Amino acid sequence: MHATGQVAALSTDATLPPDRWQHGLNHFLPAAVAVQDARLVPPDFDPRRDACARRYDYHLRLAPVRQPLWEAGAWVIRGPLDAAKMAQALALLPGRRDFASFAAQPATGGSTRRLTAARLRARPGGWRLEFEGDAFLPHQVRRMTGQIVEIGRGRAEPERVAALLRRPVFGSAGPTAPARGLYLAGVRYTLAELADWNDGCDDDEDTRHPSR
Repeated sequence: MHATGQVAALSTDATLPPDRWQHGLNHFLPAAVAVQDARLVPPDFDPRRDACARRYDYHLRLAPVRQPLWEAGAWVIRGPLDAAKMAQALALLPGRRDFASFAAQPATGGSTRRLTAARLRARPGGWRLEFEGDAFLPHQVRRMTGQIVEIGRGRAEPERVAALLRRPVFGSAGPTAPARGLYLAGVRYTLAELADWNDGCDDDEDTRHPSR
């Protein structure tokens, strides 16, 4: 999996301003990783458990033959895909539901999660699937993507998604899409210190679940 919106926390007694931390860390980090922003937050801030919403993107690339330059960051598929049926299936996913069918195994805290959006966006040479929710089960996004691609290939109908939600059985959806196309695109918080960084989340939902 890749990340364009990963959040991390650092505890230190040093008194450097955030911008100095950003530039200093980027000086020493390898080329594949870069700090995009730095903020002062409360000492008990937990980037994982304090998150109230997350967005994952999955990149699909359509091509008739292998694409070595793209295969490190996308799932290259021999097309075409039926975008209308894929969008129809994605529209069935949002809501507070039992997503056990889209997880390989039981998770701590049960298998109910709140998915707020599931979208299909056209991109040059392919598609991007976008999923937003309070938290996700292990491999949930990759299994949702794999099932949606099966529908796009004509191997299943959109009703398959509804059936998987009506009768949640661990591991029954899929196949699991390759990890290389998955991106953590963003994480949101309700912290005042991050008010200008994101728009927060609704406070009426219990969103403190682990995310994978």
